[in-house]
Amino acid sequence: MVAVARPSLEMRAMRRDDLPRVSALENASYDFPWTMGIFGDCLKAAHPSWVLCLEGRIVGYGILSVGAGEAHILNVCIDPEQRGQGFGRHLMRRLLDIARWNGAERVFLEVRPSNPNAQQLYASMGFREIGRRPRYYPAHGGREDAIVMALEFPAS
Repeated sequence: MVAVARPSLEMRAMRRDDLPRVSALENASYDFPWTMGIFGDCLKAAHPSWVLCLEGRIVGYGILSVGAGEAHILNVCIDPEQRGQGFGRHLMRRLLDIARWNGAERVFLEVRPSNPNAQQLYASMGFREIGRRPRYYPAHGGREDAIVMALEFPAS
């Protein structure tokens, strides 16, 4: 039997020195990206902010806001070159664990209607559409609605 080396996947708290790489992934992924300053503000505000590292290199990140028994996924992203390998699901599972550990009973997020892959991932993890936010996102030629999704954790 031949041992096959498995890539090392680690999730850790985001640090200020991660911001250039996080910002580069954001810019590679979105037409209307967050600025590095917004990521810095999230760290300053002590929002749970995490990076997913493959062999020590950041390939994704997620940022939560948690309070009053609820969590809101503010931003989640996987390196465009690393998509389709299950990293988004892995990252989302860990973010949900973190939300639960911080006392959240439900988790909310917004997703663009033009992002069916993300919608499918969230639905497969138990998120359900609960509404829409009209003209929420900037878009080429105007604004785009947001689909609001929520996940309720079962009572313990």
